[in-house]
Amino acid sequence: MFQTDTIAAIATAMSNAGIGIIRISGPDAISIVDSVFRGKRALTEMESHTVSYGHIVAPAYQPGQGSISEIYSKEIGQLKGSDREFLAEKNLNAEGKNEGERIKDEEGDRPVDEVLVSIFRAPRTYTREDVVEINCHGGILILQEILQLLFSCGARPAEPGEFTKRAFLNGRIDMAQAESVMDLIHAQSELAVRNSLEQLSGVLSRCIKEMREKLLYEIAFIESALDDPEHYDLDGHSDHLKRSIENIAADLRRLLDSSKEGSYLRDGILTAIVGRPNAGKSSLLNALAGRERAIVTDIPGTTRDTLEERVRLGHVTLQLIDTAGIRESEDRIEQIGVERARKSMEQADLIIFVMDASRPLDDEDRKMLKQLSSCGYLEHSIILLNKMDLTSVLSAEQIQQTLPQMNSERILSVSVRREEGLGLLASVIEKMFFRGQIQENQQIFITNARHKYALEEAKKALDLVLEGMNKHIPEDFLTVDLMSCYEQLGLITGETLEDDLADEIFSKFCMGK
Repeated sequence: MFQTDTIAAIATAMSNAGIGIIRISGPDAISIVDSVFRGKRALTEMESHTVSYGHIVAPAYQPGQGSISEIYSKEIGQLKGSDREFLAEKNLNAEGKNEGERIKDEEGDRPVDEVLVSIFRAPRTYTREDVVEINCHGGILILQEILQLLFSCGARPAEPGEFTKRAFLNGRIDMAQAESVMDLIHAQSELAVRNSLEQLSGVLSRCIKEMREKLLYEIAFIESALDDPEHYDLDGHSDHLKRSIENIAADLRRLLDSSKEGSYLRDGILTAIVGRPNAGKSSLLNALAGRERAIVTDIPGTTRDTLEERVRLGHVTLQLIDTAGIRESEDRIEQIGVERARKSMEQADLIIFVMDASRPLDDEDRKMLKQLSSCGYLEHSIILLNKMDLTSVLSAEQIQQTLPQMNSERILSVSVRREEGLGLLASVIEKMFFRGQIQENQQIFITNARHKYALEEAKKALDLVLEGMNKHIPEDFLTVDLMSCYEQLGLITGETLEDDLADEIFSKFCMGK
């Protein structure tokens, strides 16, 4: 599956920075970079996994055979026309040069940048091809000029995700690992990074391969017994097969159960901040965002519409929605804001109900608290008793008297103005959405929608197998659904992946990766 051409792309962000990296991969990667590099030694002579200091130059000649040192190392009869004319113009004799001698600062060469060039020879590379990385200054114009030089010397522009695609096609990583690379790049929290690294190391792939091996054994045993009943006996095998299938089904359920948590890792927890006017909702948004995202005043009803902000809190990411204060109002605009607040509550994964602890509990508060229960929001709600830095007249005990079914651990006393108690808020959210295992959890979280779909289809196939066994359907009919499960799991690792789907997956990657 090794490719025959050489690709190049800028691997760092397209913005001015201290350092920029250009990555080149393919059979001619080293010789192409060598044709524009001037250092103490030719890159073609360098050992793998070494770094060379030098300069990238725009050569005054158009090389037909590579770098100047390669031209000088050949006999005149071996040179193409363009290189022979170059030597004639310089009045030089190729036979008089030592093989591999490096010519520096050749007349007419224009320096482009001072660089460090890293050499990685196949197969011990990311793509299992020869790979070169040019570390240069991070100006966009410099990066683009060096890249154009490489194109003029024989490289072609890499497509989005093509380096990782080559790693997949050349067998260095499977599809699940390849997709974890993109998950790692887009990770929004520490746990998301950790989960992506685990999948990149092959944890999910090994789990999938173990299940496929078990399925393949069962399929092969049934087929062998049907073809050679004298040596393979199916009598009594159904009990063993059922236990094996139930174990695989349990593994699939565990992976599928993690997909909800995986969606929180990937997309963040959709969080609606609700409460009565002037309770401190916008102040909470600003405190969590670390900046003045929402206008805060002492005037009730300042927030008329929803505001959204993505923030990190502890180990998780929250998609915060600050809503208008919920109250009865004759103001048409405010009514629209209240309606949007109620809609946000319906759609949210988490509701943070902010209450002003400096005010006594009244009938309107009691009505809103009971709505949390009657509308089914209680299981994913947290009540914040805000303004504890003022004289507090509202306690957690009073809330529980009104709402006995509310978990006391989810009633928190905070001071948003002083940012006190927000650390406890983070730990409560982690416990709610990650079962309190976020710190030391080694569980695999399914974050990829494609993986989830394949697991669901595999689970359906196994359910059909178990249903068939309960109905005493012959084993040879069971192999159809066993093979379906086997193929669905193979879609995750790419072992049964169609080429067009591979192209679609890698097209979503960023350039240079």
